[in-house]
Amino acid sequence: MAKDKYTAVWVSHSSISDFLKCPRAYYLRNVYKDPKTGHKITQMKPALALGQVVHDVIDEISTLSVDERLSISLVKRLDTHWDKVKGKLGGFMSKEEEEEYKKRGIKMLEIVEEFPGPLVNKAVKIPQELPHYWISEEDNIILCGKIDWLEYIETSDSVHILDFKTGKTEEGKDSLQLPIYYLLVLNTQNRKVSKASYWYLAKDKVPVEVSLPDADEAYTQVMEVAKRIKLGRQINHLKCPKDGCYACIPLERIVDGEGELVGVSGYNQDVYILSDQTR
Repeated sequence: MAKDKYTAVWVSHSSISDFLKCPRAYYLRNVYKDPKTGHKITQMKPALALGQVVHDVIDEISTLSVDERLSISLVKRLDTHWDKVKGKLGGFMSKEEEEEYKKRGIKMLEIVEEFPGPLVNKAVKIPQELPHYWISEEDNIILCGKIDWLEYIETSDSVHILDFKTGKTEEGKDSLQLPIYYLLVLNTQNRKVSKASYWYLAKDKVPVEVSLPDADEAYTQVMEVAKRIKLGRQINHLKCPKDGCYACIPLERIVDGEGELVGVSGYNQDVYILSDQTR
């Protein structure tokens, strides 16, 4: 089959996570388009807004030279980015709720400023706006995703995958995030991967190193789910196994007209909030 990125099935950590939670939620977030706008839909919540802003601040300094990265306070950078999620744009139902989340973001970035660790070392940027590669030309499937940070390890001419976490829970052992990121880094740049870490910014001053996956096993794990996604799309069978669950019900409500449209994301998604949504 000739490579055609427009007919390929694109999968990522977020879309695979959607599918594993609920195939219907995957459909509503990754396939369905509002017939009026032609856009995909997404629900914004305060925790997502917090994560978006903190990640944007860190991503912003990744392109700077080592000497420049902390020349401007990360908290000041957060103030600039916060306008993108202010009020209902971030799913905040009150000024008090917004202030609570902003304070959490400030605390995280203050920790990074005080203990920058790998962020003051050389970094590698993958030369694609959205890193991606053909994980299977035969199956017409592309794996994509953005890596938070790649630290350059000069002594071994290798890279260190670093993922920032702004939530309160740790990544589970059965998560496919690291296998997906590992495959992406191996196939979108030329250096080997020597280590990987999660940095839980809400509680840790340093990144927590995790074991690297086996490349062949990672490929098998990701492809197994990717093929299920492709089949579900082909036969139009992306249903909720529970006939309604925590993952798909909020999106169903948005489709049914219960949501409030508050903006359009950088990925051209219509962003909605629900008046009774949980954090």
